[in-house]
Order: sequence, then C-alpha cells, then structure tokens
Amino acid sequence: MTTTYEPIIQFNNVHFSDKGMPILKNITGSFQEGKITTLVGPSGAGKTTLFRLCNRLISPDSGEILIKDKPIEQYDPIDLRRKIGLALQSATMISGTVYKNLSLPMTLKGEELPEEDAKELLEDVALGGAFLNRNVKDLSGGQKQKVSIARTLVNHPKVLLLDEITSSLDRVSQQDIEELIQKINQKYGTTIIWITHNLEQALSIGDNTWVMMAGEVIETGRSDLLNNPRDERVQRFVRGDME
Repeated sequence: MTTTYEPIIQFNNVHFSDKGMPILKNITGSFQEGKITTLVGPSGAGKTTLFRLCNRLISPDSGEILIKDKPIEQYDPIDLRRKIGLALQSATMISGTVYKNLSLPMTLKGEELPEEDAKELLEDVALGGAFLNRNVKDLSGGQKQKVSIARTLVNHPKVLLLDEITSSLDRVSQQDIEELIQKINQKYGTTIIWITHNLEQALSIGDNTWVMMAGEVIETGRSDLLNNPRDERVQRFVRGDME
C-alpha cells in the first residue's frame, strides 16, 4: 500500500450549474491518495454531481480540478475514466456470463481479457474462478456488486468512485462489500471515494469524510468528525434532524 498521502484529486473554487440552477458552489478541497474518503450529506447535496466532475463526465462552469497536480482538461477523457473507475448502486450487467461482463473494458479497447486474469479478479472480490461461466441473471445482488467492482479493476484504476454501492444490499452482503473495498485499498493502494447515506459506514470505513449540503462542502476532516461535528448544520444532520 502506498505510504504517500498527497492530493490525488483537488478542487479549487469549483462551481457547476445545470440549466441555470446552481448545483455545486465554491467546492474547494482535496482527496488524499491511498486513503478512503466517504462523502455524506442529505439527498440533493451534489455528491453524485461531484463524482461526475472527477472523471470529466461533465465540466465545471468555473474553478479548477487537478488530478495529480495536472489540470483535468489536459487528460484524455477515456484514459481518465480508466484511471478513475466508477461503481454504482445498480451494478448494471450486460446479458451473458460473468466472464463476458468482466471482459467488457477490454472488449471496448478491442482486446481480450485472459481467463486467468479474470479468475484472479474474481478471487480478489471473494467470488472465485467457479463463477466465471455463471450467468449474471443467476447472481444475487451482492454477487453482482462484486462482479461490478471486479470489472472496474480490469483497468487498474488509481481511484475508485463508489456511489451508494451497498444501499440496496442486506447487512451481510454490505459487510462483505465493505471488507472487499478495504482489501482493495490495502492491497493495491487504490484511492477510494465513497458516497454513502449510512453514517455508521462512513465512520467505520472512512479515513476522511466530506459532509456536503445544498451544493457546498460544509465540513471535512478525519471521519471521526461525525462523532463531534463543529458545524451546527452537520450536528443536526448527524442527529437525524434533516434528511
């Protein structure tokens, strides 16, 4: 695991609006390389929009985003999205086998994923090579999420963006995914940025936490800030006085 904790993604006074409506306002802060950062906040806080900025699915109205101290617009978008992988709550699968799904990133490049590499990826996500030829329609929600995560690892991403990936899973499956993400972080030094509505999860999994509300970053720091937040709005949020 990497022992350097320099910023890997940095936001400087970033603003973003959609159809004239402000979505993100003056976002300034950085995600540390090799760390797990959790993002929490009420629905509509702008967390998913911030993710879309991280891999150039959208561009800011103003401000600066740096990836490893280099302006994000200087990266090729396709290469950037291979470096900054994204896993969603829906764990979208294409029809067919687990192997076909794992191979998708290579297929899109006109290449082929060796079966041995695919089996190793499945071992990494605690499924095992026996799942290789299983049809994805026969998988549980937790198993699909593991395949989705394994698929993001095909491109050896430096950063994994995780958007509510355990919110629809039962407690046992949720714990499996949490352990898996911690393992990936430790084994590969992958930077993890995880949106979650589960404050207990944010506290237990995160090294650092960002609290967002109404398009702004309200408070950041070590994840134990959730035990004793400084900002009154964050105090109310943690108590459950707002959504």
